Amino acid sequence: MDSAVAADLPDLPLKNRIGSRIASHWRSMLANREDQVFLLLSLLIGALVGLVVVAMIVLTERLGMRLYPVGSAAWRRVLIPVGGSLVLGFLLVRFFPFARGTAIPQTKAAVQTRGGYISLRTVLVKFFCTAASLACGIPLGPEGPSAQIGAGVASVLGRRLGLKPEKVRALLPVGAAAAIAAAFNTPMAAVLFALEEIMGDLNAPILGSVVLASATSWMMLRLVLGNSPLFHVPRYSLVHSSEFAIYAVLGIVGGVVSAAFTRFLLYLRVQFLSLPKKTVWWHPVVGGVVAGLMGWAVPQTLGVGYGYIGDALNGNMVLKIMLLLVLLKFFAVTIAYATGNVGGILGPTIFLGAMVGGSVGSIAHLLLPGHTATAGAYALVGMGALFAGIIRAPMTSVVMVFELTRDYEVIVPLMIANLLSLFIASWLQKTPIYEGLAQLEGIHLPQHGHRDEEAHGKLVAAIVEPAQETVDATETVAVAVQRLRDSMQQSWPVLRESVLVGVLKRESLEQAAVRGDGMLTIQKLLPSHEFPHVHPDHPLYVALERMSKAGLHLLPVMDRDNGNRLSGVVTMHEVLAQYGVSDSAAL
Repeated sequence: MDSAVAADLPDLPLKNRIGSRIASHWRSMLANREDQVFLLLSLLIGALVGLVVVAMIVLTERLGMRLYPVGSAAWRRVLIPVGGSLVLGFLLVRFFPFARGTAIPQTKAAVQTRGGYISLRTVLVKFFCTAASLACGIPLGPEGPSAQIGAGVASVLGRRLGLKPEKVRALLPVGAAAAIAAAFNTPMAAVLFALEEIMGDLNAPILGSVVLASATSWMMLRLVLGNSPLFHVPRYSLVHSSEFAIYAVLGIVGGVVSAAFTRFLLYLRVQFLSLPKKTVWWHPVVGGVVAGLMGWAVPQTLGVGYGYIGDALNGNMVLKIMLLLVLLKFFAVTIAYATGNVGGILGPTIFLGAMVGGSVGSIAHLLLPGHTATAGAYALVGMGALFAGIIRAPMTSVVMVFELTRDYEVIVPLMIANLLSLFIASWLQKTPIYEGLAQLEGIHLPQHGHRDEEAHGKLVAAIVEPAQETVDATETVAVAVQRLRDSMQQSWPVLRESVLVGVLKRESLEQAAVRGDGMLTIQKLLPSHEFPHVHPDHPLYVALERMSKAGLHLLPVMDRDNGNRLSGVVTMHEVLAQYGVSDSAAL
């Protein structure tokens, strides 16, 4: 603190003077040595996040051992997932609705649209709800929630230390990478995941900080829990060159399973979101019941199942069990997630991949025993293939499997399977899983490069106007026809409990009335959960293009992170007026 400031505060107590001097010194450091401070914060975040993730791992294991002690009765495998999902479902609906799901879309939204803000409450609730959910046997993973927890720790620390919003935002992928490094025990893959998935840019300028935090977090994991890998994997080698064809088949199968998994999960999520709001509290119970019944019949379906992945990687699982687990885990995970339970899909993805790969490898080894490796090698490649197909992060997948094996010989088969899986999955299912989940949760992330583009043109925000007429999704066709008969509009936003669910054309409404579908609800006339819309930060030409493609003269405007709430509408008349074209008839 300089002499002028000291002179203005002569009567401050000594404690306050010391605090003021520390604050002044800190502000000076932030102003003059910002880069060095950022690196030091990356080290601190890596250490803190590593300890937090280790604490969650230990808490989950301790709770799990108490809920499922060795030699416990089979009824526990049914009642504990059901009871746990019932209690958590009530808490999620009543107090913590933001804690549902995997949290990767929410983390990306915090980076891209919320200025890096994640509250301390979110961190604490996500920590305890995730640990409780996984300990109860819900078949989801800890990695996605861990990423949000790590990013949240970085956000809280950055804000408390007075960093600028852009610096706080840059800290989020640093914290997310540290969390993934500790959760998966793969520091290099964590770096790539943070850049490839969270940031969407492998050339992000924060690479050094991400690497530093990831390595520090990994070191904390090793210091506390010991030098033990997530999976003990034997060394594999290519037995015969013909195996490349089998790995290609594995890639194709992995792509088909990946697309089916993504499509089915998104479909189920749409169905549960379309149910009345008063039923939301019991949705997680559906996932708990399914998990419990499957766990009662086949215990391997409960929880993340890392131990069973290790069995598959070491060739200690028979073909019949692996095929059964592919089927059961597929439905257990998709239903558990779609019903709103807490947990991520990264862990289940590699579980499914190990079982799919192990199944393909077992069949190949039965048919060609002298030309193929054992099923464990294919289980390893299958993990990477489904990670690439479902998560759409192929580079992270390759590095992750390499870190697990420390063996270069598996890289070429892995790259073949990954490429084919990614291609097939992208062809069969256009929308990536995290993008689809984000949209369903009302989070609409800007595409890469969109921000630079929007800075050079007029934006939708300049011409947004309140929606004068809307339609309730529960309204019948007959009532809507009568009410809107004299309306000058040709389309209307459709709301269900104040949430935007679609756009209704007059043509569709009149055709339904002619068909005699007067008692149908408006919700039934909407083609899907996807509908034409724009965001306030879109350039005007985007609104014009979407109106033209959809045949509409009006589009709803939605904020990117407010849960599909209608912000207003934009009309073709106003868009054209901005370009100096008069179209007074356009509404």
